[in-house]
Amino acid sequence: MKVNWNLIKGIAIIAVLIFLYAFSANRNATRVIGKPDIKYLDGEQYFITRSMVNKLLIQNNDSVTNIRKDRLDLDVLEERLRANEMIQDAEVYLSVNGTLGAKIKQRTPIARIANKDSFYIDSEGKAMPLSKVSSAHVPFVEGKVDKKVLKNVYTLAKYIAEDDFLKKNVVTIIQNENFTFNLKLRANDFVVLFGKVENIEKKVNNLKAFYKKAVKDKTLNDYTKVDLKFTNQVVCTKK
Repeated sequence: MKVNWNLIKGIAIIAVLIFLYAFSANRNATRVIGKPDIKYLDGEQYFITRSMVNKLLIQNNDSVTNIRKDRLDLDVLEERLRANEMIQDAEVYLSVNGTLGAKIKQRTPIARIANKDSFYIDSEGKAMPLSKVSSAHVPFVEGKVDKKVLKNVYTLAKYIAEDDFLKKNVVTIIQNENFTFNLKLRANDFVVLFGKVENIEKKVNNLKAFYKKAVKDKTLNDYTKVDLKFTNQVVCTKK
């Protein structure tokens, strides 16, 4: 009987390949994850540090430890990161070389409530705690603010955050009992009586037109109040 050496060689090669793959897969699965690679999608670690993210990624029963790759659940890790009050979104992944990585999108504060229970309002209109790492340069909100009723404050703060003129000049938002607003500007003494959040665009355009003319006339320091509540005119009170 003639021996088919080509067939035997083929079987042997396949067996070796299967062995090598299994060995490599097992070795890769049991490899211990080292320090994770953290990337901030917004460019900076403003409110949560890499060290804090590392601990969230590799914690086990509230203790820091190394994790084997075969015990890694990326979905669980993502949920853990997203549950953090400073993180808006997160993606956890394993690179080709087996490095654990995470892409972090931090929450974006647009205003800071300045009362005994101080907190931020973020870009989605949600309450956000202050960070121990750094402070956001955003307008302060004073007055009658209820943490459960942030809709009007959010509407105005969001508009301010997205408008270059307002973002540069507005330092304080004051909410009154009747849900009207006053604004204080960075370099001027007068108070802007903004009124309710309706017709924001028209009121802001009126404010810009007044400001431009007052700068030209060098009269910005002549007023105590600038009233925008009437959308068809700006009413100013002189000192």
